[in-house]
Amino acid sequence: MVVSSRAIRIGSRKSQLALVQTYWIQEQLQKHYPDRQFDVETMSTQGDKILDVALAKIGDKGLFTKELETAMLQNQVDFAVHSLKDLPTNLPDGLMLGCVTERVNPADALVVHEKHKDKQLDTLAEGSVIGTSSLRRLAQLRHHYPHLTFKDVRGNVNTRLAKLDSGEYDAIILAVAGLQRLDMSDRIHQVIPDDISLHAVGQGALGIECRTGDPEILELLKALEHPETRDRCYAERAFLRELEGGCQVPIGVNTKIENNVLTLIGMVASLDGKTLIKDTIEGEPAQAESLGQTLATRLRDAGATEILAEIFAEIQRQ
Repeated sequence: MVVSSRAIRIGSRKSQLALVQTYWIQEQLQKHYPDRQFDVETMSTQGDKILDVALAKIGDKGLFTKELETAMLQNQVDFAVHSLKDLPTNLPDGLMLGCVTERVNPADALVVHEKHKDKQLDTLAEGSVIGTSSLRRLAQLRHHYPHLTFKDVRGNVNTRLAKLDSGEYDAIILAVAGLQRLDMSDRIHQVIPDDISLHAVGQGALGIECRTGDPEILELLKALEHPETRDRCYAERAFLRELEGGCQVPIGVNTKIENNVLTLIGMVASLDGKTLIKDTIEGEPAQAESLGQTLATRLRDAGATEILAEIFAEIQRQ
C-alpha cells in the first residue's frame, strides 16, 4: 500500500523521443494516482553527446543510461524511463528493471526519400544508399540485399529524417515504435517483415529502471506493468545476456505468446551478412528467462560464439 505523499522524481534523457515516452509514463501514473505528484528531471547521456562516432565504436555499456543510473543511486531521481532496447541486460548493483510497459509494434521501418516513394526494399536500385546506425539491421539487410550500399547515420529521429530528405541517403531504417510515438507514422513507407529483419531485444517496449528494494516505487509501477510484454522481453533479454552481446551487436529476436506458449526466435549474423544463424524455441511464459538462455546456448553451439568474437575484434580494430 502506497501511503507516502512526497513528490516522485522521474529521470529522462533530453531527446524528443525520450521526453515523449517519459511524459506518457508521467501521465499514466497521474491517472492511476491523482493525489500524487510526479516531476520529470532531464539530463543528457554520453550517447546523446557523442554524435560523430558510430555507436558500435563507442561501446554500449550504459551509453544511454549511465547518467540516469548515477542519479538514481545518488537518490536524485526515483526511477528512469528508457526505451527497453537501450537498457543493458546487466544492471549496476542497487538497480533493477522495475516495470515493462505494453509493447507497441517492435518492427523496423523503411523510410524513403521522396524520389523513391514507388519503391520497397525489394525494388530499390543497386547501390542505393541506406542509412542505419544499427549493426543488427546492417547485418540482416546485407544478408538479404547485398547489392545495396549501407552508411552510418546518427542523431535523433528528426536529424536523421533531415539528412534523408536532403538527399544524403536514399532511405533510412528506423523503429516503427519511435515514429509512432512521435506522431510520424506517415513517414513509415514499409514495415520490414520479421523474416527480413528481426527486431532488437526489447524494441517497442519501455523499461522503467529503479532502485532495488524500493517498495514504494515498485508498488506505484505495478499499475503500468504489462505481463505479456514483460515475459516476452525477459526471454529476449536473457537470450542477449547469455550471448554476452550488447545492443550494438547483430543479434535479433522475435517473440509472441499464444495459448500460453511463448515462442522466441533468435538470430546472430556476421557484419558482412554472409553468415546468419537463426533458431526457435517454445515453452511456458513462466520459463521466459530459461528459454532465452537455452536458445542462446543452441546458437553458440551452431557457431554464434565465433561470429561474435570476430565482430568484437573487428570493432576494436576500427
